[in-house]
Amino acid sequence: MPRFSANLSMLYPELPFMERFAAAAADGFKAVEYVGAYDQEPSALKALLDQHGLTQALFNLPAGNWAAGERGIACHPDRIVEFRQGIEKAIEYAKATGCCQVNCLAGIAPEGYDRSALELVLIDNLRYAAPRFADAGIKLLVEPINTRDIPGFLINSTDDYERIAAAVKHENLYLQYDFYHMQVVQGDLIPAFLRLQSRIAHVQIADNPGRHEPGTGEVNYPNIFKALDESGYSGWVGAEYKPKAGTSAGLGWFEPWRTQA
Repeated sequence: MPRFSANLSMLYPELPFMERFAAAAADGFKAVEYVGAYDQEPSALKALLDQHGLTQALFNLPAGNWAAGERGIACHPDRIVEFRQGIEKAIEYAKATGCCQVNCLAGIAPEGYDRSALELVLIDNLRYAAPRFADAGIKLLVEPINTRDIPGFLINSTDDYERIAAAVKHENLYLQYDFYHMQVVQGDLIPAFLRLQSRIAHVQIADNPGRHEPGTGEVNYPNIFKALDESGYSGWVGAEYKPKAGTSAGLGWFEPWRTQA
């Protein structure tokens, strides 16, 4: 049975961030995830998780200046020290919140470099990060993202993940498989998931077009949820979408699992 996590960076946008934990729990979610909450004390996040009976499913490594449009720094040649300092901060927050997996955003390719050079920077950073997270008992993930939503993002497809992972050569480098991004980039959603399932530690969902809740677009989510169930996938399914009808009002897709999630 799929287990669903509320992405608090996108759901409940009408509420202050720290009030979204209670809203997610009230709607039946058993876990939460988000881009990052490094402006909050780890103890405050842990207290909210405990108060509302929530699991911290995932968050990202420090990703640069998000408000200014940065979407990760792992491929930036001039920010290697900053990236590696972020590893220690992410481990601190993961241990405090009981989170067992952290996602690395590769970042938008900076101007003036060719792709191969940036991939080498990313590979070196992941080679450094993977064993450090492994030593802490935390899975390290990377996420392909489509360039329609984030123009210039370096890693876009499952092929990109497989090429990078083959170069990193460390078991502690998993794939975050976002069905929305993969629908935009490559399609063939269920076969690709099944082929790579042993390396997929987390999945996320949104419909296409629009990146709204399941049932608002072209993706057959009943089939996807059935495939996840039948495959034995035991990870979290992150609801990472822009609510079209309002978060709580738009949870009709979640109803079959609301009391069981």
